[in-house]
Amino acid sequence: MARTDDCGAFWENRYRETERMWTGAPNELLVREISSVGPTTALDLGCGEGGDAVWLAARGWQVTAVDIAPTALERVRDAARATGVAERVTPMCRDLACGPPPGEFGLVVAMFLHSPVGMPRGEVLRAAAQRVAAGGTLLVVGHSGAPSWQPRTSPHTRLTTPDDVLAELGTTVRGWSVDLREMYEAPMSRPNGQVGFRVENALRLGRPV
Repeated sequence: MARTDDCGAFWENRYRETERMWTGAPNELLVREISSVGPTTALDLGCGEGGDAVWLAARGWQVTAVDIAPTALERVRDAARATGVAERVTPMCRDLACGPPPGEFGLVVAMFLHSPVGMPRGEVLRAAAQRVAAGGTLLVVGHSGAPSWQPRTSPHTRLTTPDDVLAELGTTVRGWSVDLREMYEAPMSRPNGQVGFRVENALRLGRPV
């Protein structure tokens, strides 16, 4: 496996190469699953440019937004200021391979936390689950397939199912409720502008009180 410092360099270069990598909109599954949850504290793992973190903050959550790329976090700050929620978003540059930030959170989200280099995803998710407060929620969403117009995805990106993620979490989440376990097709734009899709997976767990 590549060193985790390679992971930081990879993602920082990716963000520097483009003015905007993501749309800035929150992930639809996050909106669907969390809109009805009362806001407390949230930990956003691999937050990217902050679409999810800003959406949560706008709904009253106090969000710690973690990413390994400083350029991405600058965009999080800009987005939070532009939306008027800067006081509710704390961007944090951190290599998750070294563990999540300390504390407990009512919500921990890992939205498409994949990396082609240097990230022990299973270890990261297990450590993150330990940060979920009693009565809190863990939401993990990831890729289960390549885009429909590609024959395969990167050989370094491990594709998962909800059962794979549950197995990775192992005894860390023993006794937790499984509130969502699904695979679904998400529409996405092809390079030529036509609409394709990608198979994704989602796992939502609740920690007992």
